[in-house]
Parts: sequence; structure tokens; C-alpha cells
Amino acid sequence: MSLVGAYVALSKPLAAAFPVFLLAWLRFGIGGVAMLGWLRRPPDEPPLTRQTQALLFLHALLGNFLFTVFMIYGVSLTSAASAGVVMASIPACVAVMSWLFLRERIAPRTWAAVACAVAGIALFTLAQPASPAAAAAEAAPPAPGMWLGYLLLVAASVCEGAYSVIGKKLTGTLGPRRITALINLWGLALATPAGLWLAWRFDFAAIAPGTWLLLLFYGLAACTWSVWLWMTGLKSVPAAQAGVFTVFLPVSAAVVGIAFLGERFTALQAVAFGVALASVLLASFPSRAALRVGRPRR
Repeated sequence: MSLVGAYVALSKPLAAAFPVFLLAWLRFGIGGVAMLGWLRRPPDEPPLTRQTQALLFLHALLGNFLFTVFMIYGVSLTSAASAGVVMASIPACVAVMSWLFLRERIAPRTWAAVACAVAGIALFTLAQPASPAAAAAEAAPPAPGMWLGYLLLVAASVCEGAYSVIGKKLTGTLGPRRITALINLWGLALATPAGLWLAWRFDFAAIAPGTWLLLLFYGLAACTWSVWLWMTGLKSVPAAQAGVFTVFLPVSAAVVGIAFLGERFTALQAVAFGVALASVLLASFPSRAALRVGRPRR
């Protein structure tokens, strides 16, 4: 999640240089080339069943494709601040969906961690210093499509929750590297029609060399490194607890913005960082039962 926050913050120049669907297509293409060796089935993995294939498709459709579409168009109809507040519901979405579909037992401390994570993400969003243009946009009367924007942002949160829950289900039969490669392949297939159409009309010669290097980092981080780390963690961490760690996305994005993009660090951001850290400690600190199990006998 820290890596996701970093590349989200650094992808602002990419979004200004490339159309959204072309950027997505290039990203999946870079990831596909990097993970060609991960597509081969290891000897200890069972063949793909129809159910597993369907889950892989849903994983890519919801977590890679629809999440991006809903988020981008939701922000275009509302604002970045509104998107951040709505996205704060992701930990709660993951917890509820893991309880409904994975039958995970959600301990009271995990629910407390989810509540802290939601509060931390919302505070981080509200603490972002607004530019004069953004402040003027927030003060303007609500646009006619604003409620549609909110619905799209809620749909994006649900897609991200489903991404964690389906990923947890897949880790029971497939290894993290193969899951990462297969869902990226589906993402490439979904993005190819629009990507090819936009690439045909796009002037690639106008892109600066530094932007190409940033695109390479973005593709590797978004499609390969972050997904592989997330799937590896899901093999041993319940999905509801994993959802709490999404607090590191806004934290990391804020740190990158302060360190590299010249953004200010506010007192409210410091409070949000403390709340976010509390949520992670609540979710990850061993319970008394686990400590008793791990304690050596006398």
C-alpha cells in the first residue's frame, strides 16, 4: 500500500501526458512483458478450474479495470477531496465482504482498527491543502451530475473491497506470482481495444525521456511489485485485517507529495498519521491467545 501511494502521487505527470485508457494499456503492457515467466504453472499448482478462471477474470475486471474507470469519472463529477472521503470506506468494505463471502470471524479489535483506518483516511483527505482553483470549485454550487459521481466513487470502493476478498480466495489455490501475472493479462485484454484506438492517434514523439522512465516505474510498481506483495501478504493475513493496511496509501502519497512535489505538511495530517498508525497497531498486534500459544512452556 505504501508503494501504491507512492506511484499514485508520482503518476500526476503521466495522467497529464497520456489519455487515461492509453496509460492503462501501456501500464498493463509493461507489466505483461515483465511477468512473462510468471505465467507458467508451477509443478505444485493444480490446473485452473472454471471457478478459478472466473475468479481471476472478476479480480481483474473489478480491481483493475472498473475501479480505475469508476474512480476517474467519479472524481471528474465531484472532487478529489470528495473521492478521498468516500474511499475511506474501503477498509469497512473489505471487512464486511470478507465476513459475508469468506466467513471470516471479525474480532472486535479488528472492527476498531477498521474504524480508525476510515477516520485516518478521511482526515488525510480533509487535511490536504487546497489550491485556489480547487477551493473555488468546492465553493461552487453542486453540479447536476454530482450524485452520480458519488455513486461511482462508492462503486469504486466496493470494487476495491472485492479485489481484496477475491484475492484472498485465489491465494488458497494459486501462488502470488501467478495470480499477479494472470490478472494483469486480463487487464491488458480489457484495456487493449481502447488503448489501440488511442495509440493510433497519439503523438508518442512528443513524450519527454523522463516521462518514459516514470511510465516504466509506474507499470512495474502498479502491475507487478505492489500486486505481488499484496497477494503474498493475503496468503497469511485475513482479508479484513489486510483492508486496514490501505491507510498506508494516503500516508505514502502525502509523504511523496511533501518530499518531492513541494506540498505542505499540516497539523491535521500529523493527527491523521497518528490515527492511521493506531489502526495498523490494532490490526497487527498479536492477540492474547496468540501470545499464549507462542509462549514456551516451563
